[in-house]
Amino acid sequence: MASLQSCSSVCLRESALLLPRRNVNDTYKSRSVKWRSPRGAVLPNFHLPMRSFEIKNRTSTEEIKSLRLITAIKTPYLPDGRFDLEAYDALVNTQIEHGAEGVIVGGTTGEGQLMSWDEHIMLIGHTINCYGGSIKVIGNTGSNSTREAVHATEQGFAVGMHAALHINPYYGKTSLEGLVKHFERVLSMGPTIIYNVPSRTGQDIPHQVINTLAQNANLAGVKECVGNDRIIEHIEKGIVVWSGNDDECHDSRWNHGATGVISVTSNLVPGLMRDLMFGGKNPSLNAKLMPLIEWLFQEPNPIGLNTALAQLGVVRPVFRLPYVPLPYEKRVDFVNLVKHIGREHFVGEKGVQVLDDDDFTYLDRY
Repeated sequence: MASLQSCSSVCLRESALLLPRRNVNDTYKSRSVKWRSPRGAVLPNFHLPMRSFEIKNRTSTEEIKSLRLITAIKTPYLPDGRFDLEAYDALVNTQIEHGAEGVIVGGTTGEGQLMSWDEHIMLIGHTINCYGGSIKVIGNTGSNSTREAVHATEQGFAVGMHAALHINPYYGKTSLEGLVKHFERVLSMGPTIIYNVPSRTGQDIPHQVINTLAQNANLAGVKECVGNDRIIEHIEKGIVVWSGNDDECHDSRWNHGATGVISVTSNLVPGLMRDLMFGGKNPSLNAKLMPLIEWLFQEPNPIGLNTALAQLGVVRPVFRLPYVPLPYEKRVDFVNLVKHIGREHFVGEKGVQVLDDDDFTYLDRY
């Protein structure tokens, strides 16, 4: 016990020797020195890209307003569920070669609803970096959460997209005043197209809301799916409109004043859809395309498109669930449609074929 007490005493004395002695003036000096933030945290005139409201692209709203054929581009997949960028690039190149003026990236057709935001923004960035000089890239950065829509739109413009596509809040619907507030938060960032598709959102965006938002210089226009009567209502107020319905787009463009179409069908026959939007009234071409359009939309989009592109051999027959291909008899119908319209008008170079059920891959984890 004595030795333990002796050791404790020595250890305490040695510890005390190691402690720095405090000068009585230290307290006064420490209180009198003005605190300065670390130099690395002070960068004058610096903005984090995700928090800047600058328009980071060099595209004006007027340029977006002039687009006549915009393709809602398909997103193809590899068997493990990752993006098949080789197939995607071929699809975008084909659009450019056949005269499409813009692409919607990650829209309903591109299955943005099945992507993580990281995937979404990456694909927008990839598209703008590879093709931004040849075609206008419009990123679907809409959400039913205003916070998410704001953040995704900041990111989209930060990676260089030319314009944003925004849907109204779905499922958790809001009031008309809430719609205005929601869209105002994203319109401040750059050129914007508002997308009205009540069949998907469960809520119409009435003309009075669009008319209010049209006071903002960044509103490029509306993708309108309600029909030609609504298109006329917008046009009479000087608001630019794109038809969101391929089966109505010819009449919308040539009879009712729509600027053009945001199209699904142009994924398959971009040259013919360009003719429909650029070549003047052409009821015979419109009638020729109508069976294909009806086939594409017999089930919710993009089920028909995914099936068609797989049978044309331009994408792998890989589906992210819950999407599944059209049944076998409908796949046979598509082959007959291609033969009737002419294989040369469709994308890809392989012969069209009827795929068997076992040819398809379904993904629930990716």
